Amino acid sequence: MNKIKFKPYLLALAPFLLLILLFELLPLCSIIFKSFMEEGSGGFTFDNYINVFSKPIYRQAIINSITISIISAAVGIVVAFIGAKAAHNTESLMKRVFMSILNMTSNFAGVPLAFSFIILLGKTGVLVILAKALGIESMATFDIYSNNGLILIYIYFQIPLATLLLIPAFNALREEYREAAKILRANSFQYWIHVGLPILMPSLLSTFSVLFANSLVAYGTAYALLSGNASLLPIRISEMFVGDLTQRVELGSALSVVLLLLMALAFGANNMVTRKLRKDVQ
Repeated sequence: MNKIKFKPYLLALAPFLLLILLFELLPLCSIIFKSFMEEGSGGFTFDNYINVFSKPIYRQAIINSITISIISAAVGIVVAFIGAKAAHNTESLMKRVFMSILNMTSNFAGVPLAFSFIILLGKTGVLVILAKALGIESMATFDIYSNNGLILIYIYFQIPLATLLLIPAFNALREEYREAAKILRANSFQYWIHVGLPILMPSLLSTFSVLFANSLVAYGTAYALLSGNASLLPIRISEMFVGDLTQRVELGSALSVVLLLLMALAFGANNMVTRKLRKDVQ
């Protein structure tokens, strides 16, 4: 019988396993357990989930979060696709400069980003005052303190992240593919429809799922912009745990589980579709 040899280098994994246990698995189990507890009594119940999907305030928060996440991810990935394609085709010096700008802007989010947009597009923002002077009504009357304002801000921080994720994907498009398409008398549109996009589609879907999750859990920007009045799932969750008068941990745990399930559903659907597309391409 073969003896299992002890490998000392596996001890290096112990700190990481401990962190996963303490900061991921145990909190996750605690949230799931508390989501089925009655408020105050501690008995088992489904009332927390019934409240989440029956009360308009929580149902609307889920709908708003999903809608804003889908729109911002879709617009962000379209703009990022153009930017990533341009960066892939540029010279090395320009590409390095572009990557530096992307790295800087991708880290500019949260409260500072919200304040920047307030300065630009708030009620007395710089661009709003300039638009009123020039007679540009669409900009002068734009309400940054709304869902449309949130979508605009979310799109802003989605674009750099999506571009950084998509630039390496363009390395899969070899020059031989374009030359073969030209030999077969395919124009640029036909090349992208039949060759380029099918090859990039797994990367595009993976990037979309990352953007969707990134927008779904965004908290600081929305809270700073609307002072907690935004009807979004992360805002409603925070209200349950840091309420000024009472804390409703059980209901907040149920909302947290719904948020986790939405993210798991997004990544699960992406993995299924991506796996199928990669098989078809191969």
